[in-house]
Amino acid sequence: MTKRIVVAGSSGLIGSALVESLQARGDDVVRLVRTRGASGGSLWDPASGQLESSVLAGANAVVSLNGTGIGDKRWSPQRKELLRSTRTAPVGLLARTIATMDGPPSVLVTGSATGFYGDTGNAVVDETAGVGDDFLARLCADWEHAAAPALDAGIRVASARTGIVLAASGGALSPLLPLFNFGLGGPIGKGEQWWSWISLEDEVNALLHIIDDDVSGPVNLVAPQPVRQKDFAKALGRQLGRPAVLPAPKFAVKARLGKELAEAIGFTSQRVQPCVLERTGFSFKHQDVATALAAVLD
Repeated sequence: MTKRIVVAGSSGLIGSALVESLQARGDDVVRLVRTRGASGGSLWDPASGQLESSVLAGANAVVSLNGTGIGDKRWSPQRKELLRSTRTAPVGLLARTIATMDGPPSVLVTGSATGFYGDTGNAVVDETAGVGDDFLARLCADWEHAAAPALDAGIRVASARTGIVLAASGGALSPLLPLFNFGLGGPIGKGEQWWSWISLEDEVNALLHIIDDDVSGPVNLVAPQPVRQKDFAKALGRQLGRPAVLPAPKFAVKARLGKELAEAIGFTSQRVQPCVLERTGFSFKHQDVATALAAVLD
């Protein structure tokens, strides 16, 4: 059955792939855009709270994937506020609007990240684990909490806690591929930290699963086999036919990115399991990192 899906954040890596998949299966996709003239888009302005409820009328689901890139720039106080506002404002506006509608969409799917858990070391964590105590964890918690008005109104709400996304262009591989292709890739620090990853194809399919099935609450969008970062580097090196032995010293990574950002995206250890996806019958196409990298990079 054809569905009407409203997607905010449709120009990013995940959003654009999701829109493509929705359209390929025949769904009617409405893209929320902030620039007049964007093809097929409906205007809104999260910063000023401008959104006509008529845009959401008749929608089966609303998906919010907005957010300035976490690792694009150093985390100054101003940058942190931008990271927060570009996530919480869109979700909050959508949630408040949905809560006031007669015949609202049946589900609101919001972006989030495994950064919610903070650094968990070697511990295996699932969706029942609590929030961490660093900036990224608090950001994710605020991001998810912004959907509270829709939840209070009885709408099904799901928070997609996404891990490291593997894609042919963009995502986590974008800064790594040039280094590996020049033979300069390797572990980050000692490489003992756990990385919880997911292929872009499985990420999109998991979002479709959440939309179509009765899935709610936090949902970890990660493959079932996380790997230590040094093993990820070895797998990437093998796929590219390049050495992966040259470690990136911790001090050098911190000097380039700043201490807080470097810790968050390079050295934080998260061994996350997708228990909700598995319990609700989701089938991963790429369960191990070697298979995922081969699919992404071939």
